Amino acid sequence: MGKCACQQNKAKPDRYVSFDGIDCEGNARLMMEMILAHAADPAKSNKFWDYFLKKREGGSGPKPDDLFLIHSNLNQIRELFEQYEDESGLKLLDKIEIECC
Repeated sequence: MGKCACQQNKAKPDRYVSFDGIDCEGNARLMMEMILAHAADPAKSNKFWDYFLKKREGGSGPKPDDLFLIHSNLNQIRELFEQYEDESGLKLLDKIEIECC
């Protein structure tokens, strides 16, 4: 009987073992690109998104990974995509929330 995927690679285990095979990091990178596209528009920027982007760079402490930052700010991200009727952003956010958070 073979080992489960969670026991096969102890050198670099998947941080989300129960989500083995799901590209959580890739989806988080894509989500950040979508957020950055909105935040780059001066008409959409505000103090929260300025803080969010500084936080992403580790401006007020350790630099979080994109998935953690998304997970920690799901409601604000959802509000951004709803406000600007970004259906693809909402769809990806739902996918990340269900599969990776």
